[in-house]
Amino acid sequence: MRTIRRFPDAEAVSRAAGQDLVELAREAIAERGRFCVALSGGTTPRRMYEILGEAPRWAQIDWRRVEFFWGDERAVPPEHPDSNYGVAAAVLLRKLSVPAERVHRIRGELEAEEAATLYQDELARVFATPTEGLPPIFDLILLGMGADGHTASLFPYSQALTERRRWVVGNTVPRIGKSRVTMTFPILNRAAEVRLLVTGSDKAAALREALAGPREPERLPVQAVVPEGGRLIWLVDRAAAAELPTERPA
Repeated sequence: MRTIRRFPDAEAVSRAAGQDLVELAREAIAERGRFCVALSGGTTPRRMYEILGEAPRWAQIDWRRVEFFWGDERAVPPEHPDSNYGVAAAVLLRKLSVPAERVHRIRGELEAEEAATLYQDELARVFATPTEGLPPIFDLILLGMGADGHTASLFPYSQALTERRRWVVGNTVPRIGKSRVTMTFPILNRAAEVRLLVTGSDKAAALREALAGPREPERLPVQAVVPEGGRLIWLVDRAAAAELPTERPA
């Protein structure tokens, strides 16, 4: 199921995403004893991390029962300013004193395929799932979308788009000639909840094509995010939604 929620600005998107995370975490912990989330990079998630770290919101979750993962990572060490893990650790995780054993980072300092293999092994271990079986089901996966329609590090016309077996791969980014480590569609689409955060006028054309245009996932990889049994909610700000059809009054 796909839902589109519109907000006035990026701040409102970040706050809505943070509130969704809090509510889903509390439900999962109450029902199953833990909450498994895959975080994303980018400026909107960073602001969401800051919001989650504000009192009293941070106190609404037992963070010791949250397992943190990442949907993708750049080929940089954890202390590098471009590290998706590094941003979340600096802005949120250290502030909350999340136990180290609950934080599962992608080792961006390693060669991409090695890091991908290690990460798939880590996923299998935490979820107690064989690596050759079906991917595990995340309680929540946070994603963004680039102006070219990519999501996670699944870029247009890249090799990882056709991966159907592995959950995590190294993927070369054609326009920059570098590799990143990314989760693939088989695991992204197993999630119980997916939130796709899109903000900024530079995303307007891609968002219009992704939501209202023909299905071309090779060109617009974000179109391939279609949860098998879960729920997909797009959180978009006014600038990003500027070219979408106007909503009709209820």
